[in-house]
Amino acid sequence: MRVEISDEARRLVALFEDEADVTVRDCVVDEDHDQIVYLVKRGEMADAIGPGGQTVEAVEERLGRDVKLVEDAETAENFVANALAPAAVYNVTVSENDDTVAYVEVAQEDRGAAIGREGRNIDAARQLAKRHFEIDGIELT
Repeated sequence: MRVEISDEARRLVALFEDEADVTVRDCVVDEDHDQIVYLVKRGEMADAIGPGGQTVEAVEERLGRDVKLVEDAETAENFVANALAPAAVYNVTVSENDDTVAYVEVAQEDRGAAIGREGRNIDAARQLAKRHFEIDGIELT
């Protein structure tokens, strides 16, 4: 599936790639939650975060917005689990009936982390999962 990004998102991708020296696969400008969500190439997450989170902090300072990083994955199940990090995800099942829905088993104590403040984490996960795996929804179980 080919994902198209806006000119603003392209600029933000270039900024992050220059700062972190990683490959960004997608960028979502989340106006509702005042954050930028970067989809980072699988295996490059540690470099994207930087020592002690320095890279992310530097980008957040430059942008004046929160930054969320998601590591890319080959399967829809792993992708959804990565998108809900740092929540501990036990299992993801993708059901394809009328809609394609990912049912995510999360530890009770991690439900808040999966959802995020004002729903920011689960909203970002839903948007990315739709763009990259045509998943219509994500439900926590």
